[in-house]
Amino acid sequence: MATCTVRVLLCLEEVGAKYELVPISMPTGEHKSPAHLARNPFGQIPALQDGDLTLFESRAIARYVLHKFKGQGPDLLREDNLSDSAMVDVWLEVEAHQYNPAISPIVYQSLILPRMYGGTPDQTIIDTNLEKLKKVLDVYETRLAKSKYLAGDFFSLADLSHFSYTKYFMATPYASVFDSYPHVKAWWEDFTSRPAFKKVAAGMTPQQ
Repeated sequence: MATCTVRVLLCLEEVGAKYELVPISMPTGEHKSPAHLARNPFGQIPALQDGDLTLFESRAIARYVLHKFKGQGPDLLREDNLSDSAMVDVWLEVEAHQYNPAISPIVYQSLILPRMYGGTPDQTIIDTNLEKLKKVLDVYETRLAKSKYLAGDFFSLADLSHFSYTKYFMATPYASVFDSYPHVKAWWEDFTSRPAFKKVAAGMTPQQ
């Protein structure tokens, strides 16, 4: 269910890598255990163990996976083309610093807080971040009117990284926001039809 774990799983599925997903029980505090802190010193998920190599931070893990299995799936980094690669980096930064900070509080307040913790959503937080998200989507709409995907006319890690929070956002009462952005909505519907995304999405239902 974890959004950052989903980012890594999507990369693994896109390149057809064999992997084992090891669940960590956060309600019981397993993520703060000495064994897990040895994998991720911040006590967060995901962490990747590949032989003697241990990595944390999902975007770094995603890049590692795509480098290791280069040629076994779609080229999601485009590093053989300097300008394409630069655009992938630009939109990865946008996702991390513009899109994610706006959409994640809405998902947390609407889905995670009430379903997993029994809390009451703060509508002020939701409304404030909806306005932030709309401003970001204005930029996306302009960009996607010019190119099929964010970095250009090719699917990349920049698009993939938007999946998890957007998937959960579409399960909130505010999903209709995307209807006002036809190019953004078409972009979303296009890449969510990919087999890897369908497979990973099947396990993304927040706990009741």
